[in-house]
Amino acid sequence: MKKFLLTVCSAFWLLSSFSQAPEDILRYSYFPQHGSARNMAIGGAMGSLGGDINSLFVNPAGLGLYKTREIVLSPGFNFNNNKADFRGTAAAAKKSGFDLGTTGLVIGFNNPYSKWTSQAFSIGINQTANFNNAITYKGTNSQSSFAEQYAEEISANNIDIGGTLNNPRYAFGSYPAIYTYLVDVFKVKNPNGADSISVIKALPEFLLEKGIGLTQQKTVTTKGGIYELALGYAANMDDKFYVGGSLGFPIVNYQRITNFRESDPTTDPNNNFNFFQHDDTLSTKGFGINAKLGVIFKPVEYIRLGLSVQTPTYYSLTDKESAGITTNSEKYTRYGQLSASSGLFTNGQQGVTKYTATSPLKLIMSASYVFREINDTRKQRAFITADVEYVGYSGSNFRADGQTITTEDQQYYSQIKTIINQQYKGALNYRLGGELKLHTIMFRLGGAYYSNPYKTQTAPGSEQIKSSIVQGTGGLGYRNHGMFIDLTYVHNITKDVNFPYRLTDKPNTFATQQNTRGNVVMTVGFKL
Repeated sequence: MKKFLLTVCSAFWLLSSFSQAPEDILRYSYFPQHGSARNMAIGGAMGSLGGDINSLFVNPAGLGLYKTREIVLSPGFNFNNNKADFRGTAAAAKKSGFDLGTTGLVIGFNNPYSKWTSQAFSIGINQTANFNNAITYKGTNSQSSFAEQYAEEISANNIDIGGTLNNPRYAFGSYPAIYTYLVDVFKVKNPNGADSISVIKALPEFLLEKGIGLTQQKTVTTKGGIYELALGYAANMDDKFYVGGSLGFPIVNYQRITNFRESDPTTDPNNNFNFFQHDDTLSTKGFGINAKLGVIFKPVEYIRLGLSVQTPTYYSLTDKESAGITTNSEKYTRYGQLSASSGLFTNGQQGVTKYTATSPLKLIMSASYVFREINDTRKQRAFITADVEYVGYSGSNFRADGQTITTEDQQYYSQIKTIINQQYKGALNYRLGGELKLHTIMFRLGGAYYSNPYKTQTAPGSEQIKSSIVQGTGGLGYRNHGMFIDLTYVHNITKDVNFPYRLTDKPNTFATQQNTRGNVVMTVGFKL
């Protein structure tokens, strides 16, 4: 049984009122290097190597190795295969789609009359994150119900079940749960006296009290990506020292459809609960800005050392959400089965949330050894290169945005930040690659390891959350007469967790998931 208990339980009842959750920080920061086929074939270890348009997105100083003009196009295709385990039951899902590697233009030129012997400008676009994916999992849960989060929210906010349901904040869960009788007021025995008391409970809780485990199934389908447009400049001092910088403008397009179904596994028609299903559709759109600064130094021939820093990306985002619940309560009401959508409580409008997000700081240290390091790159024979990257996940943040910011908004985002600080940590990522050149043909191999962004959990009865990304890469390249073609295959294995819901008074169960993604990228370029 997989369990996890966050220490900041008091924040959970708020989570269902907003579409942001602590784990959303990984959507904007926890993904491997993506770019040109050459960059990906060597595991993304581009920090000290340079001479590739992907330097725009890793270490802009690498643009300083250009002395000519070059135009590049990098289409790609990925294959997703997901496996998940939820409370001992395995499930699988697949999804594939196109993506875009680094595409753009580099303009390099010489200046023999200056100590800065060459300079380069570049503009490019890269799909830094690909959200096209699908996961599903199913299992039997005898500990808790998805619907309990609504009972908690109703109690914590003193919502009058019999009153007018006119607060749009609760239109995406608690109000549909009330309307369909998934939650209701019940008379129960007072443990401190003879009189009964009124409590708000979810219908599935009565099955749990009888020792009946609930069948739970969740399916999440996502699509979209983060596409970053970047402008960069670099200068070269005597082919020894390179310095560069770039501005990035990421554009976010994220869409998610979530379906959660909970049902009575027995055939008893008198349990007052057959099933309920919660459906949620979310779209996130927005843009951001970041900066990258870097240097590359050649202390001696054959050796290149690199250092670069990427500022946190500041995003301005807008969520649009709609949701609905269908409940079959058997004989509990005369209606049997009822449905309610969020639009019933928002005059048919989608819920709109404006907020800002800040992704973590990144620092990359790198080194390369180039065999036969000479200015004529056609005569170089091979190289080995490595990057070590630090990512400060705990520095991520969300803040309320828009014209009207309530005290509840501020409280919610403050508690989200507290959970982020307690759940996430800084982590090191490692990338290694190499190339062997035989005249016009290049052979490349690489790999990368992205380590766990979660802190060790010490709550009694909890299990440590672990996540990692492992990459194996390889590719071929051809260069001749001012034209080049690179072809790469990247094999990703990502291990992570997914929480179906969160509660304040019980350990929060989660599914472990493994995503295996194959990515084929081709880069075609021309010297101008």
